[in-house]
Amino acid sequence: MTSPDFTFETRAQQDGHAPVAGVDEVGRGPFAGPVTAAAVILDPDNIPPGLADSKKLSARARAILFELIAASSEVSVASASVAEIDRLNILNASLLAMRRALAGLQRSPGYALIDGNRLPTGLGCPAEAIIRGDGRSASIAAASIMAKVTRDRLMGALAREFPGYGWEKNAGYGTRQHIAALKTLGVTPHHRRSFKPIHNILYQEE
Repeated sequence: MTSPDFTFETRAQQDGHAPVAGVDEVGRGPFAGPVTAAAVILDPDNIPPGLADSKKLSARARAILFELIAASSEVSVASASVAEIDRLNILNASLLAMRRALAGLQRSPGYALIDGNRLPTGLGCPAEAIIRGDGRSASIAAASIMAKVTRDRLMGALAREFPGYGWEKNAGYGTRQHIAALKTLGVTPHHRRSFKPIHNILYQEE
């Protein structure tokens, strides 16, 4: 399997667009916690080796790359809250988090590479949606790592505040442990009430 490379970024730069930012989000599927996005502008002369789709890396490899990316690149991480997910729906909240991450960069990007098949509105620069971009673009792969490590650490912190749901391991996804804890411990303020399993539990309680 090929590794993500700098082809998309180079093409955009050759077309006169600079700097180029990669954007990705994590956390669409979980029952709990925010959806988190990152935007990364890599230094073409100092790209950390071993970049890959964050889902295909071990936690240790992600943690190492997180530090390398943070030290060598321009990074912005942003989220959309549980309340925003419930109000807007998860797709629109994901696009909002991406837009916030891009807007949070110190330099305004000249071009954005967005993971997926849909572009957020109001990005302020030309952009390109790349399906499975975290496995094709080095910048998007870097963004996927920054978003996932940040969100996993947040869910670990929330797990200490709300023990029993296993968030330190499942990051809020609907694992067997998480579902069992919902039935015994109930719904927390960090659960997405618009998601059907959570809605059903609340409805049964009423």
